Amino acid sequence: MKIQLLPSSFDGNGLASPEQRLTCFLINDSVAIDAGSLAIGITPEQRNSVRDILVTHPHMDHIASLPIFIDDLFSSLETPVRIHATEAVIAALERDVFNWTVYPRFSELHNEFGPVMEYIQVELNSEFRVGDLRVTAIPVNHIVPTVGLIISDGKTNIAFSSDTAETEEFWKAVNAREKIDVLIIETSFPNSMTELAVASRHLTPESMRRELGKFKHKADILSVHLKPSYRELLVEEIEGLGIEGLKVMVPGVVYEW
Repeated sequence: MKIQLLPSSFDGNGLASPEQRLTCFLINDSVAIDAGSLAIGITPEQRNSVRDILVTHPHMDHIASLPIFIDDLFSSLETPVRIHATEAVIAALERDVFNWTVYPRFSELHNEFGPVMEYIQVELNSEFRVGDLRVTAIPVNHIVPTVGLIISDGKTNIAFSSDTAETEEFWKAVNAREKIDVLIIETSFPNSMTELAVASRHLTPESMRRELGKFKHKADILSVHLKPSYRELLVEEIEGLGIEGLKVMVPGVVYEW
């Protein structure tokens, strides 16, 4: 299984910079988790293959370029872009984004081939298929309804925390699996900003360390969602934890298991 954190900013030479301002992961160049930088960091080949998008929650850094991605493809889509999300997330997207004010309601529009976007409602704690992947959405502890994900292709199993503070149901579901190969977990604020992290329901390196104490598998662990203003300090604090297998995920790099 391949997974890539799409870049959302670029340096003066046009190369991906390490700062993560928007969130979008690609699995096997065909399925996206969230869509913050989907229309920005994707290659032409990936743009032609991605038709399934799992939206974990409706915060702007996770959906910012979703309307633009569909807009770019509008006339050429032979099958609709499929948005897999919970009922609460779909309602938020329709109310706050695809509402004819911020952007057209693509779920009501067609091109010459048919519909350009459709919603596929996800049920919590119930496995569903997205292409060749089996996916389970589990509620996590964030400021808006949000899900973490367990994703499997039958060989590799990935657990993705999404945005969360301390949580329990996610770890219970993850630990119930026979094997987890990769854990992708957020770490948004440095330890000195614990109060803000608690208020916004995010993790610091220290609270992430406590959360990892609940994780019962031996796996590669990738830290994501580092706020750009504090990235250097966060990297230092994360590396300082000395946790085996824990690394900071680098935008633009393709990881493979």
